Amino acid sequence: MIIRECREDDLSLLEHHIPSGRTRIHEARFHRQQQGLSTFLTAWIDFVPVGHGEIRWRGCAAAEVRERYANCPELNGLAVWPPERQSHGIGTAIIHAAEATAAQRGDHHIGLGVDDHNLRAAALYLRLGY
Repeated sequence: MIIRECREDDLSLLEHHIPSGRTRIHEARFHRQQQGLSTFLTAWIDFVPVGHGEIRWRGCAAAEVRERYANCPELNGLAVWPPERQSHGIGTAIIHAAEATAAQRGDHHIGLGVDDHNLRAAALYLRLGY
């Protein structure tokens, strides 16, 4: 598995293999990366995208969290696709890559959030110390 920053020529493959539909969220994340606001990490196995996560350098998108943790980068939009690939270490690898990327920038903390109903992700984050 390779985890790296998203490239412009990755967008069509991401959309094909991890469809975002009308939201075109992959393009939005890439655009933020191009502006220096984030780093959009993508995970690849055999040249096929299998996961992603975006490090938002200015903190959480939610104002109430950003207010409390103003200088903490946030790992947002962590996903592994298709579902059959979940629980095989891809999400963990993306989180570790995000932590390493943040550390390279001098950020020793990174935050993330999870929906109350996403028990699988919550268990992963707790296992990793979040």
